[in-house]
Amino acid sequence: MTAILWLRRDLRLDDNPALQRALDGGALLPLYIHAPDEEAPWAPGGASRWWLHRSLAALEAALRQRGSRLRIERGESLGVLRRIIAETGATEVHWNRLYDPATRARDSRIKQALRSDGLRCESHNAALLFEPWEIANTDRQPYRVFSAFWRACLRSLERPAPIAAPHTLPPAPGPSQGLELAALDLLPQINWDQGLTDTWTPGEPAALELAQSFLHERVADYAEARDLPGSAGTSRLSPHLHFGEIGPRRILRMVMDAYGEPTADAVGPFVREIGWREFAHHLLYHFPTTPSEPLDGRFADFPWATGDVEEQLRAWQRGETGIPLVDAGMRELWHQGWMHNRVRMVVASLLTKNLLIPWQTGARWFWDTLVDADLANNTLGWQWTAGCGADAAPYFRVFNPVRQGERFDAEGAYIRRWCPELARLEDTHLHQLWNAPQATLRAAGIRLGDNYPAPIVDLAESRRLALTAWEQIRHRP
Repeated sequence: MTAILWLRRDLRLDDNPALQRALDGGALLPLYIHAPDEEAPWAPGGASRWWLHRSLAALEAALRQRGSRLRIERGESLGVLRRIIAETGATEVHWNRLYDPATRARDSRIKQALRSDGLRCESHNAALLFEPWEIANTDRQPYRVFSAFWRACLRSLERPAPIAAPHTLPPAPGPSQGLELAALDLLPQINWDQGLTDTWTPGEPAALELAQSFLHERVADYAEARDLPGSAGTSRLSPHLHFGEIGPRRILRMVMDAYGEPTADAVGPFVREIGWREFAHHLLYHFPTTPSEPLDGRFADFPWATGDVEEQLRAWQRGETGIPLVDAGMRELWHQGWMHNRVRMVVASLLTKNLLIPWQTGARWFWDTLVDADLANNTLGWQWTAGCGADAAPYFRVFNPVRQGERFDAEGAYIRRWCPELARLEDTHLHQLWNAPQATLRAAGIRLGDNYPAPIVDLAESRRLALTAWEQIRHRP
């Protein structure tokens, strides 16, 4: 018997439930089908496609090392599956679940169709500690507050038992080799990706190595260092988790093997971030319209800016707002395909609160430029910062980028790295250089409006306008 392992965003051999079940069938055909149109309107963006190419290459190499190979196809998924089933005589199809609304609907249709064809067709959980439907409040309703959700998760959390990658695999059946990876045209046609290449190593081996080094060398300082964008205080595992190059069960087991309880002081804050990822998928599953619509219905009538905001949006996208911490973050994003989480909140707040540009616009930009663009996480983050999602504070939070910079980048290491034209400016003026004396600016080689932009918005006045806009909707049912 032959089983097809349909790979999607589970590009690993370690702790891959669909792989383990598919191996029970005897012969195994690992298959990747490129069908971005089936993920519309959230087909992978440019940075995600760059990562996907390299992740598939790493998986292909791992399969060949074990005696198998990756078959690559493109086209409508059900049609491709049926064609390969007929070609190989496969009797089983296994895959790991996705939770985006479009892929959930597609997978449901495919499972029904293949089962009607007489095949054994099963889906499995490789991406989460808990399925989104497994955690509910006392009224059997989905959670909308993280702290209560995570307490419920911790009550049910058991020591994971991830299954190690097999040392060998059976040869893949069938005469066809499928497509070459290059035929998917995932890489950019112009060379904008050098920063990504210099920064990241996609693939399962790099993911496991990164997790090991973080847990053994940096996790003890995570509670404080994670808020400092100028230091290497975060795990940077998010793109590896999104593409399934490492799973949360493996990470949690590594944590518990090294530190015991997942709430231990040394690792509790880090494990809690895994909890936020679980919460994001919980929300997306139960509220599937939230990638485009606010969870808080009042914000459907929020008075966003109605004038010509294209110039301000372009300045924000390019890191040319004249507000150093924001510009540093947006330039880091463009160069590395990633941005420090503290700075993500700051740049999102500036867009939605100070510029009054809809959060959906920012979410789309992040979707195309982040290597860890994940629909659940991206939606949660933007709705949280805009104030229209789950776990919203009891007030309308407006991040002050000056105060955030002074608090979390006090010595300016992050700003100076990404805004080198400000490198010679002393710390006392770095975060609000528009208030610096002209002589100080000249001495630092800065000419506002020339080699560094003047601020595109008055922070105090725009904050007042944002709070006024909030007052217009806050009492609506």
